[in-house]
Amino acid sequence: MSLDTFEAEGRFYRGNLHMHSTRSDGRLTPEALVDVYRQAGYDFVALTDHFMASYDWPVTDTRSFRSEGFTTLLAAELHTGKTNVGETWHLKAIGLPLDFPPPSSSETASELARRAAGEGAFIGIVHPSWYGLTAEDARTIEVAHAVEIYNHGSYLEVDRGSDWPFLDRLLNDGWRLTGYASDDAHFWIDDAFGGWVYVKSNALEPEHLLDALKAGRYYSSQGPLLHGIGVRDGQVEVHCSEASTIAVVGRGAKSESVRGCAMVEGMLPIERFQGGYFRVTVMDAAGARAWSNPIWMD
Repeated sequence: MSLDTFEAEGRFYRGNLHMHSTRSDGRLTPEALVDVYRQAGYDFVALTDHFMASYDWPVTDTRSFRSEGFTTLLAAELHTGKTNVGETWHLKAIGLPLDFPPPSSSETASELARRAAGEGAFIGIVHPSWYGLTAEDARTIEVAHAVEIYNHGSYLEVDRGSDWPFLDRLLNDGWRLTGYASDDAHFWIDDAFGGWVYVKSNALEPEHLLDALKAGRYYSSQGPLLHGIGVRDGQVEVHCSEASTIAVVGRGAKSESVRGCAMVEGMLPIERFQGGYFRVTVMDAAGARAWSNPIWMD
């Protein structure tokens, strides 16, 4: 995310980047799943069925579900090889061609991610804490665009849904990644509408949304809104929906915060973040959060 994201042309579109249908291990058909999100007021979704032999390698075709005011991104959750703790890799690839070839038996996660990125896909490192992914694992995915910093299904099922600390470790090492929230909805439990992204785009078209995701022109939310982030007179200036906490965090222990009742703006000193990065968290009275992407001070 850059400081001018909120001033860029276009508007923010609400979307879910992680969900599964009957094409893999979800309960709803693709059409029904997409319709649930459309009816809930989302502007777009990425249906990310598991790209595995047991499901006949699906990149689920959702193009027929697009309509005026709603669109879809072609995507899948990719799997190959083993992580450092012996789990099968999970990688998000959004913007895949429908005929994306399956991985070979010898293809590594790094190679698979690079091949998907070569096809123009947005690459996400998904739910790291859910399956014990290590920072060493993540560093092998050199083409990654983002880390999934909140996974609602993982939060509800096993209390392993929050991964900003995981991404912060990579940011502290100089990696320039963004972070997105998602549902990972399967609909076997009530796991929808818990985390989403607002993507700044000048059109609700798949290619424009994909470009914006890759450029980091988005923020994540569980409900609160971010209206603007800027730097003025040596301070981070945040404008948002009503909040009880506005926090700015950066490298290591660097942080600043302000608390109050129904705050819609906050000014926090920026001096501690010079030469590094900062990101903003806004929390409302009910504990729901909105998260900006990292903003690098250079």
